[in-house]
Amino acid sequence: MESLALTFSSGWASGVNAYLVVLVLGIADRIGGFDQVPDELGRWEVLGVAALMYAFEFVADKVPYVDSAWDVISTVIRPLVGGFIGVLLAGDSQQLNDAVGGIVGASSALGSHSVKAGTRLAINSSPEPFSNVTVSATEDVVVLALVWFAIEHPYIAAGIAGTFLLIGLVVLWFAIKLIRRGWRRFKGWWDRRRARRQPSAV
Repeated sequence: MESLALTFSSGWASGVNAYLVVLVLGIADRIGGFDQVPDELGRWEVLGVAALMYAFEFVADKVPYVDSAWDVISTVIRPLVGGFIGVLLAGDSQQLNDAVGGIVGASSALGSHSVKAGTRLAINSSPEPFSNVTVSATEDVVVLALVWFAIEHPYIAAGIAGTFLLIGLVVLWFAIKLIRRGWRRFKGWWDRRRARRQPSAV
């Protein structure tokens, strides 16, 4: 059950920043030798690729609209990474089936990714330019702290990740409503403007 809890937390974090999750788990395996972290994640080539991709995402995730384009690309990548980590974590436990670990990791990653992508669209519609940097930096700190905490306290971390996921889904629901309302207002304004510009029939 500890592996399942760690899988859920890592999956949620992967949906926000998959490469940082791989880095944190890999570094933890290297410096801490934690039994619950698979040795595959601590391999130098894995850490190197994760570090390179995280550096790219670190920049892309803080630029308005570029972050949303990156989220579209990551719609497949983040759940796959979450599922892959889940399979690796499940493989180290005789009480968990690999398929269950993969499903849990991929599902929680897909859920948090959906929340992230949706809220970023809402943020990008805001005229305030520093929101992306603030939100992205906060996400990085939360992912790093939660995954590191989950290694030693998997049950508590899973509860925190579940709470974040639930809050995120509620926020996303409200964000979608605001976006749709704003779009309807914009469309109405645009239609009225076009109607005024059209010459009246003689």
